[in-house]
Amino acid sequence: MANSAAPGGVRSFLQAVSTVTEETRTPLRVVQMEGLAVLKIIKHCEEFAPALVTGQLLGLDVGSVLEVTNCFPFPMREEDDEADADGANYQLEMMRCLREVNVDNNTIGWYQSCLLGSFQTVELIETFMNYQESIRRCVCIVYDPSRSSQGVLALKALKLTDSFMDLYRNNGLTGEKLREKKLSWVDIFEEIPIKVSNSALVSAFMKELEPESPVTQCDLDRLKLSTAPFMERNLEFLIGCMDDLSSEQNKFQYYNRNLSRQQSQQQAWLQKRRQENMARKAAGEEPLPEEDPSNPIFKPIPEPSRLEGYLVTNQISSYCNHINGVAGQNFDRLYLMKALHED
Repeated sequence: MANSAAPGGVRSFLQAVSTVTEETRTPLRVVQMEGLAVLKIIKHCEEFAPALVTGQLLGLDVGSVLEVTNCFPFPMREEDDEADADGANYQLEMMRCLREVNVDNNTIGWYQSCLLGSFQTVELIETFMNYQESIRRCVCIVYDPSRSSQGVLALKALKLTDSFMDLYRNNGLTGEKLREKKLSWVDIFEEIPIKVSNSALVSAFMKELEPESPVTQCDLDRLKLSTAPFMERNLEFLIGCMDDLSSEQNKFQYYNRNLSRQQSQQQAWLQKRRQENMARKAAGEEPLPEEDPSNPIFKPIPEPSRLEGYLVTNQISSYCNHINGVAGQNFDRLYLMKALHED
């Protein structure tokens, strides 16, 4: 009886393993967020703005969909070892409490606020790599309160691309490796579409709360013509990023000058050594080796990482997109107001 049941059990186990493997290989297509989780993120980030805050995302990983069903904020703390330990204990205690009340407590990533889209930093990449050690598919939800005040829900889901993570793990962010993998600055982050979903009961309740008036104050606020502070700050940050990019370029120019100088010194040394060996051969002596590891000119010069330059370039692109979007909306409003005045 036991022997006859064994093959069925083996098939079930293999099917389960193949199912898990298939789910692991399925690429992430969409991040589905509960409306309550979105509101919690917005409330937490808006309350502490302009200070930057973070929190934990909880949910389920189902095939090509990452479901965010709940979240909780991290406490504001100072940067020291004791505070890190307290933060870890706080997370464990929160997840234990959620598990006791039968709420999803699977960690699938984290959320954080940013100022005018300035989130592309080395710290964000390191956080991703730390999460990847225990969670293969995790995302970071970034919310920008300053952009949301302009009438846009500035909420995006990000993940690192697999090709970039492989290079980062192997310290391969050099010019040669990047060219070999054909990896550019646009291939660091991958933005995943966000879909906000609610239960039927919540949707029916929200329908009841809708006002009868077709126009609300929020709709009128979108017609404001003054966006000078927002544009000004974007331009200030853009100028700062251009200075940072110039500094990164100066690093590579300095590296290239040193490399060229070292190669010239190596060629001069080799030419001198070959002349000495010709003289030694003529005298019947053993030739000297043409490489001397102890000589400083043969010590390889470390190439600076391209990561900072790539991140700054990404940030510049983000600021340019913000400025382009706001400028386009301003032109639409101005043309609208001009048409109203003419009528």
